[in-house]
Amino acid sequence: MPLGTLNGSPPPFFRQGPSALSKLIVFSALAVLLMVADVRFRVTQPLRGVVSSVLYPLQWLMLRPVVWVQNTSQHFQSLSDSQVKQAAAQYQLGLQSQRALQVEQLGFENARLRDLLGLRERVNVPALAAQVLYDAADPFTRKVVIDKGSLAAVLPGAPVLDETGILGQVTRVYPLVSEVTLLTDRNQAIPVLNVRTGVRGLAFGESSARTGRLELRFMDANTDMLVGDLLTTSGVDGVYPPGLPVARVLKIERQVDSAFARIECQPLAKMNGSLHVLVLHPAFDQATARPENPMKTSKTAKGIKP
Repeated sequence: MPLGTLNGSPPPFFRQGPSALSKLIVFSALAVLLMVADVRFRVTQPLRGVVSSVLYPLQWLMLRPVVWVQNTSQHFQSLSDSQVKQAAAQYQLGLQSQRALQVEQLGFENARLRDLLGLRERVNVPALAAQVLYDAADPFTRKVVIDKGSLAAVLPGAPVLDETGILGQVTRVYPLVSEVTLLTDRNQAIPVLNVRTGVRGLAFGESSARTGRLELRFMDANTDMLVGDLLTTSGVDGVYPPGLPVARVLKIERQVDSAFARIECQPLAKMNGSLHVLVLHPAFDQATARPENPMKTSKTAKGIKP
């Protein structure tokens, strides 16, 4: 083997080209030259347009999933926002409706209170304004509970009326509340007077059904009574002041085999809808004391025992 083959240099067949450093310098200079030429002379602008046109379909296709995800997210977000706005709008609408109903209710109550105060001016007896709290729990009676009791000087037997007529009578008094029995209760009765004819009668609550009506009992069949006649309190019982509206005649039935007529009346007061009422002092509480018997007084003065 010749000694020349033992040196470390490769044979000419495996010799490399320029070194890596030379390549780096050359390509860096070429890149700088191209950048300068592109900035100064825009030599790569046509090439860039061609490449952009060729790659645009691929770019569009690759961006479709991203666009679909964004559109779906925006759709659900807008749907959620719309639902929230709709819920807020419905809530505001509910508040507006509630306020409108409250305004209407307040206007209705103010009108009824004005009527009630006007009726109070016509009644020449002491009166106390009260509010109906609730109906009595007994289903077989017609009673309501008001928010005034003995601490407000409410007396048993006191008449109760609303802006249209007599409502009932106080039957039980507690310190803070009172129980009022309505005229339509089957155990309630009130003496009435026919304004047109002056005929007196006695009106009872109907006991057959909860129709909310009154019945004139023990009236002769030939009594002058017509449908539509106004019945007011007669005042003969010493409880109800005279002249207060009670009911109107609704139906008259005269039977040949009966000496009495069956007369149904419709109460003028709102038996199921009164909220504010007036509680009057009973007429017997205002009546003056009866004068003593003059014969008894004279005998007592003479020393004669009765």
